[in-house]
Amino acid sequence: MAIDYREWRDGDDLALLEIWGDPDTAQARQFRGALAPSSNGRDGTPWRRCIVAEDVIDGVGIPVGAGVVYEASLHPELLWAYVEVARDHRRAGIGATLLTMLRREAAEAPSGVTKLRAKVEPGTAGAAFAEASGLKPIQRSRLVVVEPGALKLPVFPDKDYGGRPVSGENAGSDVVMDLATGSVELTDVVGRYYTSVHTWDSPGVLSAGQVQRLFLDELTGAHGAIVLRAQPESAFGAGVAPGKKGRIRAFAVSYAAAHASDSGAGQGPAGQDDAAPGAPTDVFIGHEPSLAADDAAEAVRDILALIAYQHPVMLELDDSMAALRAAVEPLLENGKARLAAAETLVVSD
Repeated sequence: MAIDYREWRDGDDLALLEIWGDPDTAQARQFRGALAPSSNGRDGTPWRRCIVAEDVIDGVGIPVGAGVVYEASLHPELLWAYVEVARDHRRAGIGATLLTMLRREAAEAPSGVTKLRAKVEPGTAGAAFAEASGLKPIQRSRLVVVEPGALKLPVFPDKDYGGRPVSGENAGSDVVMDLATGSVELTDVVGRYYTSVHTWDSPGVLSAGQVQRLFLDELTGAHGAIVLRAQPESAFGAGVAPGKKGRIRAFAVSYAAAHASDSGAGQGPAGQDDAAPGAPTDVFIGHEPSLAADDAAEAVRDILALIAYQHPVMLELDDSMAALRAAVEPLLENGKARLAAAETLVVSD
């Protein structure tokens, strides 16, 4: 077996798909889309290097593997890398050679970033290759479906400021309320929360416009949002309505049925009108990052109880999301929540 290595050329995608067949994992399906011609990053496209491995038979090269490394505008402190080799050509050193070549290319990245990261599923060939290549897990992510009624509804004081408790289902509008996805207040807390739970792979400084485009814009499928506020307090004593709303403690943003990411909540309050009957609504749940750990856990639990009261919801659970883990992991243990897909590990040098 004679293997040659060259840059990616037009048509390689079709040739490789014919050899590779269906992807082994969701990560393979996602990152195959990153295989594309190399770019110097000067025309608005990210810097990228893509290399193809060819099995040369009777002087004719047949693509059997490929690898890509590229910069990312979001989470710019690590480079994404992906390597795939045809099943009948694995364990022959092709993947290791491709990765070595990608590391050499990474040393020339214009950003100066050289460390690599990738996504793998535990127990797969990709995970074994990453481990053998010295890439270690830096984060675990799970896609979880929370079943209806999994959590008891919270109880809030009545909005008449008389202190009468009201169940979450009928909570006063001063504590639980809908909020437009274009809200400056919502944009601010969503951006700061996302940054706070990604210290392991910093997204950099996010502008309000970036937060909108990533999580709250119509193009992302953002459907609606509800927020859980701190109880407003009056400067004039009990029984007198406060002059302004309490600050946001937790939020939930819902996404249209076609969206499959890490977000949401909205109508009813979880926007079920866009989903097939019984299908979980995709939601992104978070909290004000400055809350104490116990307060954050309570706020996240309460808003999850509200949006999952009558309908199932699906959310992305990273190990770095301590407050959300506190609410969801007990539900996984007692069968009131379930994994919707295999776990994903982010691995890095």
